[in-house]
Amino acid sequence: MPKCLVAGGAGFVGSNLVDELISQSHEVLVIDNLATGKKENLNPQAKFYEADLRNLADIAPLFQGVDFVFHQAALARVQPSIENPVKYHDNNVNVTLNVLVAARDSKVKKVIYASSSSIYGDQAEMPLTEEMIAAPISPYALQKYIGEEYCRLFSYVYKLPTVCLRYFNVYGSRMATEGAYASVVSIFGQQRQKGQPMTIAGDSTHFRTYTYVKDIVRANILAAQSQITDGRAINIGQSTEYTVNEIAKIFGGPTTNIPERIEPARNLCSNILAKKLLGWEPSMDLPEWLENYYKKDMGLL
Repeated sequence: MPKCLVAGGAGFVGSNLVDELISQSHEVLVIDNLATGKKENLNPQAKFYEADLRNLADIAPLFQGVDFVFHQAALARVQPSIENPVKYHDNNVNVTLNVLVAARDSKVKKVIYASSSSIYGDQAEMPLTEEMIAAPISPYALQKYIGEEYCRLFSYVYKLPTVCLRYFNVYGSRMATEGAYASVVSIFGQQRQKGQPMTIAGDSTHFRTYTYVKDIVRANILAAQSQITDGRAINIGQSTEYTVNEIAKIFGGPTTNIPERIEPARNLCSNILAKKLLGWEPSMDLPEWLENYYKKDMGLL
């Protein structure tokens, strides 16, 4: 079976990916500095290396003999990147370059890069398609787009096979429940559990597409198995969208408004290309998961 390296394998998406790879009998290595990842997320059957991906000399030897690299490591979320762009650039751009250099030098078969729907910015037309020109409106979005461009460059110049997956607002098991990296879904769950009103930024009319983490995991594995090698970007997201108000109504309970943030009005995903190139379709929609899984787990039913 192929040998896989998951950069950021102690994080939310990365650890779910590690679990699935191991369930398919792959040999899996994890590199994570535990800045945002957690030890309790680590699968005991994976070989774990606590290392900082910003140090190329330290991580390069770990890529030897690896077939597929899944680059899930990043400092996520838009708002914190606005507050600390230098730190975010170091972790999101320099780290990606190091991963690609190490993969190139070790003759890895393919790098699968976790990108973000945030690269589209605030587009006038919906749904968002891969042919649209990127228009980042935050440091995080720009950094993810630079990562895509590096993947394409390494495929063209160095013949390193790469593929970029643009995630749309991932939710599911192990998502952050507090701090700067928590999503609106997990924040609402925590607030309801504590009997607090759910905090809504602005007038809550912004629409978002939400994607189940196990669907994201499946897309990564399909991308590794695919014939795509040129660094192209593929949307990985549901084809539905919901306002923050609609999510709050599913949870049920009081809400309160906080100042509006810099964010696009909508990010409705077109996943036609993912269906065509990867044979991928989402299996879970947000309301179903909230009603049948999350609210029960949180003790809200």
